[in-house]
Amino acid sequence: MLRKNSKVELIKGVPLFAQCTKRELEEIAGIADEIDLPSGKELTREGAPGREFFVLIEGDATVTQGDREVNRLGAGDFFGEIALVKQQARTATVVADTPVRALVITDRSFRSLLERSPEIEQKVMSALAARIGSDDDL
Repeated sequence: MLRKNSKVELIKGVPLFAQCTKRELEEIAGIADEIDLPSGKELTREGAPGREFFVLIEGDATVTQGDREVNRLGAGDFFGEIALVKQQARTATVVADTPVRALVITDRSFRSLLERSPEIEQKVMSALAARIGSDDDL
């Protein structure tokens, strides 16, 4: 199990949360669940609704669009953060190449946090606005 500080460090590396204070990052880390998934597990499916955000703690995963590999992910990499605030279909499939340990934040938990914390919501929306046009979410 990760210590709270380790969760905060992982969350801090996500651009969506870049403007958040340490206390706010701790709140976000507090809603993150740590999960273990087997090799071969599909973490997201292209075209499916996005309902969670992942930060890889350990392990490797491959990102594909259609039949084409577009990226490889490892410890510290993240995907699905836009799904927390913008409901859209996944643009890629992510499959674990090895056993994976990850932090997961569901859209439901995140929306609840934003309702309780307007200051976090404002910072996330500002970061989201800057990112929306710059790249696609998984």
